[in-house]
Formats: sequence, C-alpha cells, structure tokens
Amino acid sequence: MKKPLILIILLLCFKSFAQNDPKIAFQKSRYDLALSCYKKADFKKALDLFSVASRIKPENEVGRESIKKVDSLKIILRKNILDKAIGTWKMAGDKPVWSSTATDNSTKEIDEFVEITQNQISFYEVDKETKTKKLLHSEALVYYNKDASDAVFSDVILSDGTIWSCLLSEDSNTLHVINIAKKDETGVQKITSDNLEHFYTRVK
Repeated sequence: MKKPLILIILLLCFKSFAQNDPKIAFQKSRYDLALSCYKKADFKKALDLFSVASRIKPENEVGRESIKKVDSLKIILRKNILDKAIGTWKMAGDKPVWSSTATDNSTKEIDEFVEITQNQISFYEVDKETKTKKLLHSEALVYYNKDASDAVFSDVILSDGTIWSCLLSEDSNTLHVINIAKKDETGVQKITSDNLEHFYTRVK
C-alpha cells in the first residue's frame, strides 16, 4: 500500500516542480504573447516570440507548437514581402539615393537591374546609349534557413553561396540588400563588418 502512495506523492511533486520551473513559465509567457500578436496580425513580432519560445524547451508541447507556428509564419511573411518585391529594380549604388555620399551613376555607360519574379531572380544591364539589354545571369529564388526555429524570413542565398538580407522600404520603392554571410564546403561564414550593400529603386 505504501508504494502506490509514494508514487503518487512523487508524481505530484514532479508536477509541482515542472509548474514552478521558471524556464517553462517564461516559455509559456512568450507563447501566449506570440498568440496575442498573431491574432492581431502582427506577424513579425509573433514570429520573434514563437522563435524564442521554441528554443527554451523544444521538446515539450509548447516548444513543438511554437516550431509549427514559426514555419507557418515564415511562409506568410515571405509571401507578403515577395508580393511587394516582384518587379524590376534599378541599382542605385551602395548608399541610399538620398544620402550625401550616394554614388553618382550619371557618368556610367550602363545601368544595372534586377528583375524579381515568383521563383526567379535575373540580373542584367542596359547600355545607356544603345538601350541594349544584356542578361548577366538568372537563378532560382531560394530562401536561406539557418535553422527551423530562427525568426529570419527574408534572407536569400544565391548560387555562389552568398547570403543576402533583403529589406523593403515602407512604400516598397526601395530595396536594400546586405551580404551577411557566405556558405561553402566548410559551413557558413558570417560577415560582421564591411558588408557589401546594394540599394535598388523600383522601375516597375
């Protein structure tokens, strides 16, 4: 009779310990706040919070549910940004066009362009005088995932292994890309200083 009683006491103690675990409590608070943001359609904030919750205790139910939400939100946010990014973009230089140190492209003989579709990125140039359009190369649009639980959704990896963070202005008329890493046979090497940047302005 004593053994079942001891077992019950141990189970109750374990349950009480789990409920009082500060990590689990914090995880649940992040998850609940993420759900609140999700219901308000604040998807970026919800993604960040679900990502945090998924990393604290990935093996429990809240962690597993958070991973599922991270995955579904990335799909939503990528569609949102791609819908706005589809079109033709003209290279403005490595500084914003409004910057006092922006590159003056008026003396260049060619203009550089990027064309974005649902599943492809094409790079080409146009001769200013002859208006001849030359395709440099095209490649599939591939999003980069560091891991399943990260909150990054707009990074793109090109065929040469370079990884670019892509940012759109609020009016969707300026595209800012930053080379943040390079992937090769040894892994992913982060670029933390002197990052190559490009600014593009929408043509159509």
